Amino acid sequence: MSKRSAFNSCDAVSQRPKDRIVYHGSRVDMVLRTVITTSGKQIEREIVAHPGAVIILPVLRDGNLVLIRNLRHTVGEELWELPAGTLEKGEDPARCAERELTEETGYRAAEIVPFGWFYTSPGILTEKMFAFIGAGLSAGPQALEDNETIQVEIVTPDRTLAMIRDNKIVDAKTIAVVLKYLSAKVNP
Repeated sequence: MSKRSAFNSCDAVSQRPKDRIVYHGSRVDMVLRTVITTSGKQIEREIVAHPGAVIILPVLRDGNLVLIRNLRHTVGEELWELPAGTLEKGEDPARCAERELTEETGYRAAEIVPFGWFYTSPGILTEKMFAFIGAGLSAGPQALEDNETIQVEIVTPDRTLAMIRDNKIVDAKTIAVVLKYLSAKVNP
């Protein structure tokens, strides 16, 4: 039985009256927003409107972490990451976290525990990312989408920290959640 999310579902940042959608995509919109600067000048800001996402830190009973190696077509590289995914319209973040954990890793969690949220790149992107800890894991088969190439790896916390220090983990959302988790274990 999963622990329900304390988070509310979040749709993309609410539109303002002077916003102009210049591109409507299947996952994001490009918005031109008119803002007034501190000097009173009117300017347009380019904003990528995103529906929000989740990231899950799967922790095994022995304390090891479940990471993935994910082929990211955007950057043309295989990246070490935590499982994550985009919210569907109106979807509860905890349900999305359960779904993404199973799809990307094959693991199912007895508990999905809320672990805060953050904006991934607030200078240009509205994406609000909800973090969760997956506990009480049981292994199963992945259910990858056709466009996903993901390999699951079990990694110790010490090795994960070394990979962050050595720039082997370069995915910012993964770095943020792993460091938050491990620092909480050191300084509860």
